[in-house]
Amino acid sequence: MSKQEAFFNHITEGNTNKGEFITLGSAMLDGKTVKNAFVNVPLKTMNRHGLIAGATGTGKTKTLQVLAENLSEKGVPVIMMDIKGDLSGLAQPSPGHVKIDERHEAIGLPFEPKAFPVEILTLSAQNGVRLRATISEFGPVLISRILDVSETQAGIISVIFKYCDDNKLPLLDLKDFKKILQFATNEGKEEFEEAYGRISTASTGAILRKIVEIEQQGGDLFFGEKSFDPQDLLRIDENGKGYINIIRLTDIQDKPKLFSTFMLSLLAEIYSTFPEQGDTGRPELIMFIDEAHLIFNEASKALLNQIESIVKLIRSKGVGLYFVTQNPTDVPEAVLSQLGLKVQHALRAFTAKDRKAIKLTAQNYPDTEYYDTTSVLTSLGTGEALVSALNEKGRPTPLAATMMRAPMSRMDILTDSELKELLNNSKLVKKYNEEVDRESAYEMLNEKIEQAEAQELKEKAKKEKAALEKAESKSRSTSTRKSTRMNPIVKVLTSATFIRSVFGILTKVMKK
Repeated sequence: MSKQEAFFNHITEGNTNKGEFITLGSAMLDGKTVKNAFVNVPLKTMNRHGLIAGATGTGKTKTLQVLAENLSEKGVPVIMMDIKGDLSGLAQPSPGHVKIDERHEAIGLPFEPKAFPVEILTLSAQNGVRLRATISEFGPVLISRILDVSETQAGIISVIFKYCDDNKLPLLDLKDFKKILQFATNEGKEEFEEAYGRISTASTGAILRKIVEIEQQGGDLFFGEKSFDPQDLLRIDENGKGYINIIRLTDIQDKPKLFSTFMLSLLAEIYSTFPEQGDTGRPELIMFIDEAHLIFNEASKALLNQIESIVKLIRSKGVGLYFVTQNPTDVPEAVLSQLGLKVQHALRAFTAKDRKAIKLTAQNYPDTEYYDTTSVLTSLGTGEALVSALNEKGRPTPLAATMMRAPMSRMDILTDSELKELLNNSKLVKKYNEEVDRESAYEMLNEKIEQAEAQELKEKAKKEKAALEKAESKSRSTSTRKSTRMNPIVKVLTSATFIRSVFGILTKVMKK
């Protein structure tokens, strides 16, 4: 048996799947594609998370596109972070190309151009389905971790949430949150101290500054209503294809705090609302997180711990997370160890640090007699990758340098007119893009303050009126006393005894 025949058997036996699977391409040996030596990933293990890594221009985005297409075709919904703005073409079929035909001929796969059902979503003011969440939905623990506050400040946030619950004050957006923090140390100081203890103005000031940081990155657009329901990510079209939900994030690279806030809130909401799946044989939802370093580089220790916990637990809900980044070292080891599928495109060794990183990356893959993994990592061409997956029993498949298949959809963005038509036909745009600003903590507290001020003015006016009436009464009483107070001589002359004496004398004189 030749080396190529032995290699073919090695790959195909290790990639035998009884259930549904996705074919990524065909294995390569000594730099040449071995036709029909298909590299398959069982659909059953796609919720075990994964990594797509490689240097710029090596084909990561096209691999991402291929995975999304094939999942959609199997009826599995997908959500993708489109930071570079080059994924909207999934909504249109590929125009085809002679290079694509040559690639698929070498792989042994037919090529069929296809379009896929797509929803465009956005965190900002860009066109698309608006993604929002309320402060209340985050809860005090998650908000504290996102803001990266101290233990004391986290305690104050918990008290704030408790006060709002007790007084039925909806916390919807950042202006609500800021208002209640200001109220706690100003107009409502006595009320808070009586019910919950003293709240430090220094602590609330520090929390407010953290809120302003998120606000400046666009948090005022994200926090509010109408909240996005994660169940809307699970839609299937009339042809049985899963919707590919593309979140446009082309303006998010300078807003890492907002990006990590959104990602954590979405993962937490999915985990809390999706039911346990058990071993269903297929994932419920697959999420691709492009430029994953934007989450991890800006995350606090508490936030990292939260992400690591969710990554470990969320697969039981049938959700797979796939991190797309330039280097595997961008992903924390605790997360990297949880990943079942690894698609590693070429790495470049320009510096000693690069060479060290490549050696560490090679150690993450199974040993094989067919490859010098370290050498292969630097010699892969565009659209080629080292692939290691999990088979249906959860064991790693043979490591395969793989000629990746081409996307069936357009490898370019939608035109403005195509995008407009897509959005005009979207049911979710109509559902979520209406501006809602119902009465919440901000308005209620302002009303409460106004009522308190009005009552205070009323009490003040009442007191002033009472004081004025008292002064007037006193003045009238003094005047009366003065008018009835007689001169001593007049008093004698008008007394009854004096009058009787005068009348007696007059009577005697008249008798005489």
